[in-house]
Amino acid sequence: MTNTTDTASVDERIKAEPLLARLMKRPELGAIAGLVLVTGFFLATASEAMFSLSGVLNFLSPAAQLGILAIAASLLMIGGEFDLSIGSMVAFAGMIFGACVVNLGLPLILSIPVTLAFAALIGAANGLIVLRTGLPSFIVTLAGLFMLRGLSLVGLKWITGGSTQLRGIREAVEGDLLTPLFSGDAFGGLFAWLAQAGLIESFPNGTPKVPGIPVEILWFVGLALAATWVLLRTPAGNWIFAAGGDATAASNSGVPVRNVKIALFMLTAACAALLAVMQVMDAGSTDARRGFQKEFEAIIAAVIGGCLLTGGYGSAIGAFFGSVIFGMVVIGLTYTSFDQDWFQVFLGGMLLLAVIFNNAIRKRVTGER
Repeated sequence: MTNTTDTASVDERIKAEPLLARLMKRPELGAIAGLVLVTGFFLATASEAMFSLSGVLNFLSPAAQLGILAIAASLLMIGGEFDLSIGSMVAFAGMIFGACVVNLGLPLILSIPVTLAFAALIGAANGLIVLRTGLPSFIVTLAGLFMLRGLSLVGLKWITGGSTQLRGIREAVEGDLLTPLFSGDAFGGLFAWLAQAGLIESFPNGTPKVPGIPVEILWFVGLALAATWVLLRTPAGNWIFAAGGDATAASNSGVPVRNVKIALFMLTAACAALLAVMQVMDAGSTDARRGFQKEFEAIIAAVIGGCLLTGGYGSAIGAFFGSVIFGMVVIGLTYTSFDQDWFQVFLGGMLLLAVIFNNAIRKRVTGER
């Protein structure tokens, strides 16, 4: 009888978990389900143009811009921290970049690293303050939100002689070899060939209606894949989950919690600077309101993507889908007869539903009641 009992006990421990149970524990499940529902809604209510090639790229572009922030924010949230200053960092980094290319006349090969380095240093400062003082990152970075926005206003007035907008950026970077990597559309030749072959829509003169894929979408996809690989396939990913789950236990187990969190703050700030570079180059100018409220939208996208507010659980690919939902709704409403102000209602509702859903999944995973 003892042997039979032992065998049954072993069998119970090694029994394969059903596929549905495994899927229910995936943090990105809610975002994927939300994306399916939102897509179905717009298929039923929006004009056909929304899901044409130009329509899809039209809503993927704002999704990509938000997603660059949201993916970094999701890693930081998994690590147990917040950064509410990333929206203001977009404006501040845009000012630094604009000053480099317009006022100092530096080429992109110098201007971009300088901008990213400035942002990373501020991110490191945020991390150090949080870790040394023990203050919540919410409070520290909320202070940073106002400080960076104020510095952007004061700095732009000083640089331009009184204006809060710096122009002339497009002219300053025109002809630079690195410009196509951060601005405009990629694969223009391929799309021109597809138009000539009749595979995509074109104007009467043969020019494709869609000139290419906006480069921010490629950065968005690349960052999502890289972040997912780091989280799931590298020791650094395990450290991020451990640091957010129980920092004390992780530190006692040899995880460099301090360095992990500082690196995540630096990454988040650098991603905000990367977005600033692309936005400023596309617009040809920068201003002090750039990135306004993007910190909240990025956190919402990360939460929709499965990140818990308590840390230790989440998904970069979930933040990817959460950002796509955002882009689809903000642009999709223009293809319907609905008032676009419903977007704010939708965003708040999605956040509430995502928190409730993620909390239920956390309890299921941890066995809490």
